[in-house]
Amino acid sequence: MNNINILYSLVNVNQRFDRLVLDSIYIRDLDFTANDKSQEYRQFLDRFCTSILPRIHHQINKLTLGHLSIERLLHIVDYSQLYSLSLIVCVPETILNYLIGDTILIRLLNKQITHFNLKTEFRTIELFGRYEPTLFAMVLSFAKCLTDFTFVQCHRDPSTNSLFTVFSPHCVSSTLTKLKIDVNTLDDCLYILDGRFDCLSILIIDIEKIRPLLSNIDTTKQISKLKYLSLTSISLTSFYHEFVPLFRRMPNLEELTLFLFVKRINSTYIDGIHLNNEILIHMPRVNKFTFSITTLACNRQSNIILPSNDDIQRSFIERRCQQIGSYADDNTMKIRARCHIYSLPYQFHMFHNVTNSFKGGIFNKVRSVIIIDDIRPFEHEFFQIISQSFPFLETLSIQNDEPQKYKTNSFTFITFPHLAVLNLELAHIDYVEQFLFERKTRLPCLLHLTIQYESLVMITNNFTNDPTRLNFTQLKNLVTDESFIRPENFHSYFPQL
Repeated sequence: MNNINILYSLVNVNQRFDRLVLDSIYIRDLDFTANDKSQEYRQFLDRFCTSILPRIHHQINKLTLGHLSIERLLHIVDYSQLYSLSLIVCVPETILNYLIGDTILIRLLNKQITHFNLKTEFRTIELFGRYEPTLFAMVLSFAKCLTDFTFVQCHRDPSTNSLFTVFSPHCVSSTLTKLKIDVNTLDDCLYILDGRFDCLSILIIDIEKIRPLLSNIDTTKQISKLKYLSLTSISLTSFYHEFVPLFRRMPNLEELTLFLFVKRINSTYIDGIHLNNEILIHMPRVNKFTFSITTLACNRQSNIILPSNDDIQRSFIERRCQQIGSYADDNTMKIRARCHIYSLPYQFHMFHNVTNSFKGGIFNKVRSVIIIDDIRPFEHEFFQIISQSFPFLETLSIQNDEPQKYKTNSFTFITFPHLAVLNLELAHIDYVEQFLFERKTRLPCLLHLTIQYESLVMITNNFTNDPTRLNFTQLKNLVTDESFIRPENFHSYFPQL
């Protein structure tokens, strides 16, 4: 039961309860997003705004609002002690309306708010390109006290729109010390670090895709105040060399976090020697380096010898890295081979590009895994390793069109107790059978399935097989590569759809 539910249930019951629940311990931090999808939420807001909020608004320090509560709570009272405001899953047009005229939000940003968390949801790419730069620039122009700003999106835009191209002169702040932000381009990252945020010491940035630089940005200035950098980009990039020089401009950095997927042509894997010589040697004060870096080596030159996994491990000896893990494809796959190096204990919720070279481990923080192999099939034992290594796995994507070599019904079944999202669109029918037949794999929490329609027909034998043998009982969302007319017995296979 969160604080607003406690207030809702107990305020005005009697004086004794009022004294207890109106204590500042229950009031200082209120989150209105927990129940905002329930049908009774509007009624809940009505009573809260009329009977409770007028009694407590002057004691609230932190406020978290969703797309419904923002419309009710941001225009009825002032919040004299509020310093932290979070607007979660909000349509940007709504936020922009509160940044025009003499609004409570503008007054708060001008005079009080030091911590602002804005998580937006854009309905279309066109709206994203139109509103996101405007919203970012307007917040910075009004926020005179802002020290901590989070600006992220629920759904990312795959375009190359930049936050700074149009509104660059207005995107400045002399107070901001921490910025967490999602951007589309490497240009945006360089703009952020060009001196416009002259007090910035912490930058957490997620880049949609690292492409060639498009802007003429000064890339020589030292970034001396930055103490912490986290840079994530899950999309494959061939332009790793474009941003490596960035790290050489951060002499006072103390913590570095990297999550990267790098394509290198006619070259070898990124290893400990490379990280030391190209990055860490230029950051003498770094005392903590957290990373997950996958290299996709595409080589057609026979004279390039890929290092073994033992070689990769040895490359980190006596380097400024804690314990590390790795797995690497050998030279038999050199035309298209993968190597994954990562610091331990593993700190990311994603673990991508898992190949047959992966030998296991324990990764309790991981929630999303992509397994992929271009040449070798995944056998039953490999999926056992996956289930044991990622005990809290929620999302799994399988990309492999090689048929299994060892097919038998004598294997013990595998359980993925928390798996809710499964993508089999790029999977051979053998892996569809592996995961959707209950006698092989148990998926008690599966809610979302992406699959080729042809595979769906095969696994159900054109919807004639016994539906109780399949992992469809809890499924609430089915995505196929082509539309189809549901057969009469469709509901017996998918009772929740």
